[in-house]
Amino acid sequence: MSDTDIDLDELERRYAQERDKRLRSDGMAQYEPLGKRFAALARDPHADPDFKRAPIEEDGEVLIIGGGFAGLLAGARLREQGVDAIRIIEKGADFGGTWYWNRYPGAACDVESTVYLPMLEELGHVPTERYPRGSEIQAYCGRIAERYDLRRAALFQTLARKLRWDAGRARWIVETDRGDRIAARFVISCTGLLSNPKLPRIPGIETFAGHAFHTSRWDYAYTGGDESGGLTGLADKVVGIIGTGSTGVQVIPHLAAWAKHLYVFQRTPASVEVRANRPLTDDDFAGLEPGWQRQRRDNFTTLTGGGYAPVDLVGDSWTDIIRSVMPRLENGEPVADVEAIRRAEMRKAEGVRQRVAATVRDPETAEALKPWFHYFCKRPCFHDEYLESFNRPNVTLVDTQGKGVERFTPAGAVVAGTEYPLDCLVLATGFDFLVDYCEEAGLEIVGDGGVDLSDRWADGPLTLHGMQTHGFPNFFMMAIAQAGAAVNYVHTADEQTQTIAQIIAETRERGATRVEPSLAAETAWVETIVEGAKARRAFLESCTPGYYSYEGRRERKAALNDFYAGGPMAYIEHLRDWRDAGGFPGLDWT
Repeated sequence: MSDTDIDLDELERRYAQERDKRLRSDGMAQYEPLGKRFAALARDPHADPDFKRAPIEEDGEVLIIGGGFAGLLAGARLREQGVDAIRIIEKGADFGGTWYWNRYPGAACDVESTVYLPMLEELGHVPTERYPRGSEIQAYCGRIAERYDLRRAALFQTLARKLRWDAGRARWIVETDRGDRIAARFVISCTGLLSNPKLPRIPGIETFAGHAFHTSRWDYAYTGGDESGGLTGLADKVVGIIGTGSTGVQVIPHLAAWAKHLYVFQRTPASVEVRANRPLTDDDFAGLEPGWQRQRRDNFTTLTGGGYAPVDLVGDSWTDIIRSVMPRLENGEPVADVEAIRRAEMRKAEGVRQRVAATVRDPETAEALKPWFHYFCKRPCFHDEYLESFNRPNVTLVDTQGKGVERFTPAGAVVAGTEYPLDCLVLATGFDFLVDYCEEAGLEIVGDGGVDLSDRWADGPLTLHGMQTHGFPNFFMMAIAQAGAAVNYVHTADEQTQTIAQIIAETRERGATRVEPSLAAETAWVETIVEGAKARRAFLESCTPGYYSYEGRRERKAALNDFYAGGPMAYIEHLRDWRDAGGFPGLDWT
């Protein structure tokens, strides 16, 4: 396709038209957390419901909240620094985080395993596939825990509830839902980016009399099968699914293969590219020099962050996206040609729509599945069977014209006045993302002088590097707000945990009782984030609603949730330079 085939003005008009159809006055309030009204849906299907233990009271060095990759990496890097007295609190019954909860059929990572799975060289591990399944990733989390002796540190099926800084003891006092009272010199909050499932606030949803569950709490007792499919329990069931993002794209082919009939309720179509998964063998790693994973990761993050690299070491659909819109070189230096990038992005999006037209046989269904928005407005999806699912006679796409399901009755879902009777409702509606930190983490955090973190951050987060906040000494958080938002979050998390572990080691070496960012350093960083994010905010305002754009209704305080404008690789290099410089300028030790 040539540039002359693209009418930019016409596409912009179409994009705006589709965006306006989906704008809602309630914005992010159209969702509610899993729990409260729907406590039964929040039950952990993988845990022992009768699990009990006596409360513990102890004084330790470091307490980590969360047992996903961030928590595991924090524990591993602390072990490398010689820290033994570590305690990990995890609400699930095992390590894995996102990959503990998301066990739905088809669950897999959309980032190549060689750059996503951390510490491959340290553990000598060879992933089985280019894009590994969720069960393999969770098992790998267990390998990290065993390698760094973290399992003995874990309190599973436990929720941290309140953190309070005790200035007299220079300790955080942490209370849990099991009556524990744990004093820790340092706390690292690794509660995850995708840890708090959300449900749509659709009128009448609580009255639906059929079976319902969220994809992060998949009910195999009802559906039968496992992550590979085989959902025999659905053979006589009419199933509806809400959500056509990354999770829905992976789930729908399996539901389509086994359900008597499947209704896919679509508000906004996904942009779906080729995944092209394949097995990996030792030959894929033959001849690699030590340090290959860091080199490969850096290359992937550079390219997918919009930067320039002379070679593409991964060469998949992710990096192909960026190659299509990469800055051109002038005198050996990358130069961003805004108009050329705009045309390339439009051309890329048109290619996605042409793939839909070439794959889906019914013209009306194909038209409804075409995404009409700027390519980078939403996280792109990758799958090789999703679009083909709509060629099955037992699959019906219910295109809601951007409005979503109108309401529920006890019998089913209503769209545009038509009721669709359902036996089962699957909610692939995702997780809270970049909302109030304490609410999302489920934590009450009270710092120096009795200041509540929710109060201090009433107008948005205030941090240094997205990891520390003034007035909350010895407290660290793993987040992407005011940090580097990478396609591969684990890369960012690994660099953050290395930084945190070195700060803790430095604090111990100095014999200091507390460390925190100075107010001046924090203020300067926040100003950097706000100033650098203006262009991104303007772009998101043109986007169809989604979690990147706060469903098109961005509150004022969300402005501080933006990312480091230099891109994820620039953020990672900034952290490396900060660590290597020594002394961690901007931090105050007492």
